[in-house]
Amino acid sequence: MSTLGKVIRCKAAVLWGLKQPFSIEEVEVAPPKAYEVRIKILATGICRSDDHAIQGYLVAKFPVILGHEAAGIVESIGEGVTTVKPGDKVIPLCLPQCGKCSSCINPNGNFCEKVDITGKGVLSDDTSRFTCRGKPVYHFLSTSTFTEYTVVEESSVIKIDAAAPLEKVCLIGCGFSTGYGAAVKTAKVTPGSTCVVFGLGGVGLSVIIGCKSAGASQIIGIDINKDKFGKAKAVGATECISPKDYTKPISEVLKEMTGNSVGYTFEAIGHPETLIDALASCHVSYGTSVIVGLPPSSTMLTYDPMLLFTGRTWKGCVFGGWKSKEDIPKLVSDFLAKKFDLDQLITHVLPFNKIKEGFDLLYKGECIRTVLVM
Repeated sequence: MSTLGKVIRCKAAVLWGLKQPFSIEEVEVAPPKAYEVRIKILATGICRSDDHAIQGYLVAKFPVILGHEAAGIVESIGEGVTTVKPGDKVIPLCLPQCGKCSSCINPNGNFCEKVDITGKGVLSDDTSRFTCRGKPVYHFLSTSTFTEYTVVEESSVIKIDAAAPLEKVCLIGCGFSTGYGAAVKTAKVTPGSTCVVFGLGGVGLSVIIGCKSAGASQIIGIDINKDKFGKAKAVGATECISPKDYTKPISEVLKEMTGNSVGYTFEAIGHPETLIDALASCHVSYGTSVIVGLPPSSTMLTYDPMLLFTGRTWKGCVFGGWKSKEDIPKLVSDFLAKKFDLDQLITHVLPFNKIKEGFDLLYKGECIRTVLVM
């Protein structure tokens, strides 16, 4: 029976309020309006940014359907949609590319003005496409993928190669692209350089993969959880250390370890104190430090401006610096060409209804990436 133009009733993980548990509910997903696309989600990763919304570090409007790292198949399209069609394999884009705003037009920008970083939770007509128990349920980061079906705007979805395994390339929808791009796109790591990565979760490991791909000769991973060291070395880290093993500042430890040659540091956690540590750890006159992890909203930093005055570069990095609609299909093609391996990042695959178990693995530090399959 065709669902075209009809409301679809399906299962979704609804978060009814801040710091509350997920509730698997039957939701109603409205048909796409003009320039919108309805997607059947087949695989979605659990990302730390989803937990930031649960804890209130990232603004969301409740009740909400979280999730933003996914892949699926187009179910139907609204009037005027030209870039995808029903049956296409697609990746929803948590960072849209409208092609019209100043960031999209500039070759060096990618932070599209259509991104919903303020937690508005609705599409362009200021309404939601989700309903549950007779109440509107809000969108998250232009995507909302913890559901069997979602509706996104055309600027927030891109067609990918039909051969792509969705349970793997879903990671390209956020975590992998963010970390890998931080190294190869934003920092532009040079061959033979020394790199340091703070935080060895899925994004941090993706940074390491990027540094290795760029030809870095020394890649040091830093985390207080030593259980992550083995995986970090497996993807390319040459050595790993824990700050808890030292009494001196980590910047001094790294200076001694590398003969004062750290060209690039990456902070893939989002903690204010490690942001400063990462900046202080790159070379005083030519080092580049990249902020990759999502800091808590409204956080203020205090640091010595001499850290920058001497020549360091401090850079922000959203979604790895990629222009999403242009670059995501290329990354999928690179994966299919075996230029990098996503299998190393996926430690658990669970059915969608085990989403709570997936988040428990995240909280316990027992996973790199958990992928939920529908």
